[in-house]
Amino acid sequence: MLAVFWFSPVPAEQNVKPQYMEALQDRVVGGSVAKPHAWPWQISLQYLSRGSYYHNCGGSLVRRGWVMTAAHCVSIFGVWRVVLGAQKITANEPTQQVVRVTNIYIHPNWDPNNASSGDDIALLRLSSNVTLNSYVQLASLPTPGQILPNNNPCYITGWGSTQTGGPLSDVLKQAYLPVRNYETCSRSDWWGSIVKKSMVCAGGSRNSGCSGDSGGPLNCKVKGRYYVHGVTSFGSSLRCNTPKKPTVFTRVSAYIGWMEGVRKSLHSIRNCEMLIIVLNLF
Repeated sequence: MLAVFWFSPVPAEQNVKPQYMEALQDRVVGGSVAKPHAWPWQISLQYLSRGSYYHNCGGSLVRRGWVMTAAHCVSIFGVWRVVLGAQKITANEPTQQVVRVTNIYIHPNWDPNNASSGDDIALLRLSSNVTLNSYVQLASLPTPGQILPNNNPCYITGWGSTQTGGPLSDVLKQAYLPVRNYETCSRSDWWGSIVKKSMVCAGGSRNSGCSGDSGGPLNCKVKGRYYVHGVTSFGSSLRCNTPKKPTVFTRVSAYIGWMEGVRKSLHSIRNCEMLIIVLNLF
């Protein structure tokens, strides 16, 4: 689950290894505590181990019964649940809703052995629809194919430390990450050919935050409103705030069609099952 990858396209002198976020100790370095419930689509994806659940990744609520996260977060078999409406994930807050994950849909082109191949995205089907309120809301998604301009303001959110080497926190954090366009991020002294057009980069300077929970959202402000434009995928293994090594996200606008297809396919299957049940009654 915690995989490390080495890719030759990055100049050797950089000694940079793209690394999935939950393998990094630094999660939201350069960030601050988020205002409670300021990001109501943020979820905590947790796995069951020895009778207890543990936070593993972030994610975004995209439908009342669906969560979007990174494929590498759910690439192993396990019992999963989603916690919504949380500020402090170790506390039993009255705002929280806890729902089991019943089905996992990983993008068919995702390669677990090659982070730079892209397609690091998955949909989780929940056991029941959640209740929308002031603490739990659906994420707004971009239009298909939408590309943000360089330096577009965004925030990464997740549960983690705010200083390099510091202890992890159970309180939701946020960090400012401006977008780096493809032309910049794919330069040879940046991420080079590791970065694909189906990805989006953000950060990459000493003055910005970095990292975040894998699978968590990149929340970008467009015309006064926040949209989830990225799913946190990988970053630099050197350290947080490494110049020219921004955090890399799956670009959500490249996968709107795939996500709609998954949901529609499941809906069609259920309709067929209901028809079979009805026919069997006669």
